[in-house]
Amino acid sequence: MINLNELNIKIFADGADLKSFRDLNSKKFIKGFTTNPSLMKKSGIKNYEEFAKDLIKEINDKPISFEVFEDEITDMEKQARQIATWGKNVYVKIPITNTKGESTHELVNKLSSEGISCNVTAIFTIEQLKLISDSINNKTPTILSVFAGRIADTGIDPTSIMKECIEYTQNKKNIEILWASTREVLNIFQANSINCQIITVPNDLLKKLNNLNKDLKSFSKETVMDFYKDAKSAGYKI
Repeated sequence: MINLNELNIKIFADGADLKSFRDLNSKKFIKGFTTNPSLMKKSGIKNYEEFAKDLIKEINDKPISFEVFEDEITDMEKQARQIATWGKNVYVKIPITNTKGESTHELVNKLSSEGISCNVTAIFTIEQLKLISDSINNKTPTILSVFAGRIADTGIDPTSIMKECIEYTQNKKNIEILWASTREVLNIFQANSINCQIITVPNDLLKKLNNLNKDLKSFSKETVMDFYKDAKSAGYKI
């Protein structure tokens, strides 16, 4: 019997909808939240700061990550410092590079040295992770988000990369590795099995958690019934 509350890994909800975040916050197994500008745009958010502050009013006891969206490193820093003032539970998401491919490790070093918690995002390689990990102040809580799902999209099994990232940072107690761009419910248990500290899961996948512990024979029958109902409702004939 699978019990989400007994997993070692922390499940963060990923999205940009205040109502769903509010509902998910009541669930014991949800330990934090992440969002990004793309998700906000998709949800129709017009005012970035207003949405963020409304969310922090609702949820102030679990970590929430908000991302900078400027491209120049100096402008990223200004935004990061502003975002960090919004709440004590805020992690500032900093991309691993800007659009020019310039590393942000010096910025992350500066921010973490001043006690600003960062969530370094869009990490794809162990080389990127090593550089950023070595730049972090060893007292400031930091999340390193490795995009396992997008790595898998290239045909590469991300598990070995994730294991190497976890192993490299295992003695840095302030750093947590996050399994990002989650594609299926199974990823939660894969990440848990390799001692990944966090996984962020979009709302559509969180809804699928209702299938946990479902009898496969019954699930098979439900699937056949769905096909049957859809064919009939469409009026298909041969």
